[in-house]
Amino acid sequence: MNIYKLRDLIIERITAKRNDVSHKFNREKEELRVERTDNGQGITIALSKALNKAKNDDKIIDEIVYYIDESLTRMGEEKIDAETAAIYPVVRATSFPDKTKGGEPFIITPHTNETNIYYAVDFDKSYRLIDEALLDSLGMSEEDMKVLAENNLKNLPVEIKKQTVQDNDFYFINHNDGYDSSRILNTDFLYEMLEKTEGEMLVGLPHQDVLIIADCKNNVGYDIMAQMMMQYFAEGLTPITSLSFSYDGAKLQPVFILGKQRNYNKKNK
Repeated sequence: MNIYKLRDLIIERITAKRNDVSHKFNREKEELRVERTDNGQGITIALSKALNKAKNDDKIIDEIVYYIDESLTRMGEEKIDAETAAIYPVVRATSFPDKTKGGEPFIITPHTNETNIYYAVDFDKSYRLIDEALLDSLGMSEEDMKVLAENNLKNLPVEIKKQTVQDNDFYFINHNDGYDSSRILNTDFLYEMLEKTEGEMLVGLPHQDVLIIADCKNNVGYDIMAQMMMQYFAEGLTPITSLSFSYDGAKLQPVFILGKQRNYNKKNK
C-alpha cells in the first residue's frame, strides 16, 4: 500500500457512510482534508503517519474512517451544554496549531519545552478542542474550565501493563480513550509511580494514545526507552514527542538518549 491507495480507501469509505463531505489532498504534505459541505468544518489526516501504522495493522483504516465520521458529526452540532459537557486536558506538541482553521485561538497552557496543554469537550467517541469562541459560548471562565478539566482527568481510570527487561521496569498506560498521554498531568499518579521506582523515573508520551513510564536501573534501560519512544512516535496518529522526561517529584525534565542496544522487540502497544 502507498499514500495514494490509502487516500483512496479512506475517501471511498467515508463517502459511502455520508454524502455531506468534500475532500482535498495536499500532495506536498501528504495530508488529506475532509470537510462538511454545510459549514466547512473538518479534519486533516497526516497520511504518512497513518501509512506507517497501517502496514502493521490493516484495521487502522477503519479506525480513521470512524474517527472522521464521528468528528464531522460533532462539528455539525452547534450548541454544547455547559452543564453536561465533559472537559479534559489534552497534551500536544508545541508545533501543534494554536488556532482553528477559522483563525480562532485555542485555549492553551504551557507545559514543557516540548509540549503544551489544550482542552477538549468530550463526546464519548470523539472530542472538540476548546477555542476562545467555544469557551465564551460555554459561559465559563478560563480558570474554572481548567480546574474542571484537571478534576475530570484525576477521575479517569489508570490501568497499567508492566514489562521487565534486563532488570528495568516499563509501565504502559493505553486505554485508547484519547487521554492516555494526558495522564502525565495527573501529578498524584506520577508521584505514586515515583514511590515505586528504584532507579531513575522516565516518562514518555510519544503519541496521544500511550503513556510510558520507565524505572531505569541501568544503561540498558535508557537505551530501550529511547528505542521505544522513537518507534511509538513514528507509529502514532497524533505524535507528540520522541523525547523522554525525567521526573523527580517536582518537575519534568527532558532527557536526550542515544540508544545503542538493538535487540529489543516491542511487545506492547
